[in-house]
Amino acid sequence: MIVKRNDLTPNQNYTWVDVREITREDISVLTDEYMISSEILADIMDSDEQARIEREDGYTVIICRLPSEEEDEDNPLVRTCIPLGIVLFQDKIVTICKEDSVVIDDLARRRVRSCPVDTKEGLVLSILGRAALVYIRLLKYINRQKDLVEEQLHKSIMNYELIQLLQIQKSLVYFTTSLNGNEMLLEKLQKTPFFNLNSDEEREFLEDAVTDNRQAIQMANIYSDILTGTMDAFASVIGNNMNIIMKRLTIISLSLMFPTFITGFFGMNVSIPGMDSPWAWLVLIFACLLVSLVGSYVISDKRNRLLMKANGSRMKKKSPAERKYLARKRASLEQDDKD
Repeated sequence: MIVKRNDLTPNQNYTWVDVREITREDISVLTDEYMISSEILADIMDSDEQARIEREDGYTVIICRLPSEEEDEDNPLVRTCIPLGIVLFQDKIVTICKEDSVVIDDLARRRVRSCPVDTKEGLVLSILGRAALVYIRLLKYINRQKDLVEEQLHKSIMNYELIQLLQIQKSLVYFTTSLNGNEMLLEKLQKTPFFNLNSDEEREFLEDAVTDNRQAIQMANIYSDILTGTMDAFASVIGNNMNIIMKRLTIISLSLMFPTFITGFFGMNVSIPGMDSPWAWLVLIFACLLVSLVGSYVISDKRNRLLMKANGSRMKKKSPAERKYLARKRASLEQDDKD
């Protein structure tokens, strides 16, 4: 879809050619009518293309990265980034994006009032500045989603929540990579002779765009570090829970060994006292239960905790020799203070 826009501001001295959701017919028009190189269009269509600025015959090409507006149905928490191509001619500017973008849509609908869009350079800065703000907004949204997933993970330790955290981690990696590329692009725009600023307002807006982009990078790094620590902590919790479950199963298995030994002994083909009594089976069941309970207590953590508590209370009680030593030590310290 190719749309020409000349109504951004009353003082607009160029034509903005807005190309989004590009088709083969649009590529033919851009190649034949606007004389844009097919190699440049192929780079813009590449989802992994990095941000840069370069000079071609008759025009300047700027490629930046914007957050994608489309969401994956299978992975709704994964937000990717797409390249945006900006081609600067003498009297017009062409923006090329293979998908729709909220950044371009905001500028096209004039939802952003503080952007200097009177010149082509101002429109480029407006796109980069708006992109940084959209990144910040999406990062805050991702952080809220992370908090919700963490609440669910506290209630139920399942693999599904960890997979959701992994999807959020992917989004943060995509955002961090794209923001770092945009930062290098903004630094080049301050130094390159191919991009000349026309007023102090544009220079101030470029500095604001650099500041917002750095803030987004810091937010992405902080959220990524916190998320990495959270995933490691919950992975350790899941591992500990598995160890506890295996320990309990081991205790149950060992507890069942004692009554099995008794029943096996009584099941031997030998004469045993009381075997002719009609209540012998009750005595046997009671003995099995008693042995099982005693064995469970001996090998369980409760006995170990009681022993540790008793040892700790015993260690807190100081012997007479220890009390005399501490009294002499306290007296020597007081004497040193007086001297």
